[in-house]
Amino acid sequence: MGTQMIPNLNCLLIDDDKDDQEIFKLALQDINEHIVCLTVDNGMEGLQLLRRNESFVPGHIFLDLNMPRMSGKDCLAALRSIPRLAEVPVVIYSTSSDPRDIRETKELGATDYIVKQYSLASLKEILRRYFN
Repeated sequence: MGTQMIPNLNCLLIDDDKDDQEIFKLALQDINEHIVCLTVDNGMEGLQLLRRNESFVPGHIFLDLNMPRMSGKDCLAALRSIPRLAEVPVVIYSTSSDPRDIRETKELGATDYIVKQYSLASLKEILRRYFN
């Protein structure tokens, strides 16, 4: 395996909210200190990162819906068009609990949908499912 990251223990968070990024990373560190989470501030940056680094295949991609420059839904569609990421779970991570958003993102290829939590404990409980 060499120096490669353990695939299931690395993830990418695409979210424009710095506070949400910090809380997310804190939750992951509490679950497993070996989880490596890269963060980018918008969909364009996320796609650039993935296109630049051909060998980078995150274990999971967590994606906010409401972001500047490129919506989460547009980013999701673009992610789903990259062949090497076809098997990577893309989990929507949004403040929206609108059933339409949930339905539309599933139709676009989202694996799962998490509504942002206000407590670190409940976020950890949800994220633990992905990193076992």
